[in-house]
Amino acid sequence: MANIQVRKYRDEDAEAVREIFTLGMSEHVPSSFMHLLKQPLTQMVLMCVFCALLTSSKSFLLPILAVTLFLAGARQVVVYMFNSYIDTSLRKDLNSIGDTYLKHKDSCFWVAESDGRVVATVACLPAEHAPGCLELKRMSVCRSHRRMGIAKTLCGTVAEFTRDRGFAAVVLFTSLVQTDAQKLYESIGFEKTREFVVPELAAKIMNFTLFEYRLDLQRDGKRD
Repeated sequence: MANIQVRKYRDEDAEAVREIFTLGMSEHVPSSFMHLLKQPLTQMVLMCVFCALLTSSKSFLLPILAVTLFLAGARQVVVYMFNSYIDTSLRKDLNSIGDTYLKHKDSCFWVAESDGRVVATVACLPAEHAPGCLELKRMSVCRSHRRMGIAKTLCGTVAEFTRDRGFAAVVLFTSLVQTDAQKLYESIGFEKTREFVVPELAAKIMNFTLFEYRLDLQRDGKRD
């Protein structure tokens, strides 16, 4: 954690924040593609296509080519899904962080800085679906600065902010392919409260599941 400073977001951080978020989300494309390939429906379609073309063409070349094209198309579906999410997130709040997070007392956006460079981000705001809780959002750490305790420190920053404002808990959402994030959250006390499939068509086809986690900060009317 040497030379790491956590501070509130400033306007000059905008480009670095967008880059960290975009790269961080894009890293999940390969694992999401592998998840898609493991789905029974995907495997059944691949097998049916291969067998049908092998039977009709009496050659391995055409079915292999067809399966290759199918896999390339499937990967593009995954890329499209993540690009759509990135674009939506940029429009929704990351292109206007000051207005979204810094104008209200119960929301905030932080960055972690190393040697003058922004290397991680996190934010929180009141949770729409969980009254009395703040939602942890936009957690992302540059690959070069992972496994240094930065993410845990940022989670602690959000927890302290939430506790100081009298909220009962921190909630967050993460996906089934973000296994390192799940381990981190569970190691610091978050508990998985539910799971559900993203409603978009591409996500349904992939059986792309999201997990909701919760960290309780107040029990029996008293703060931890």
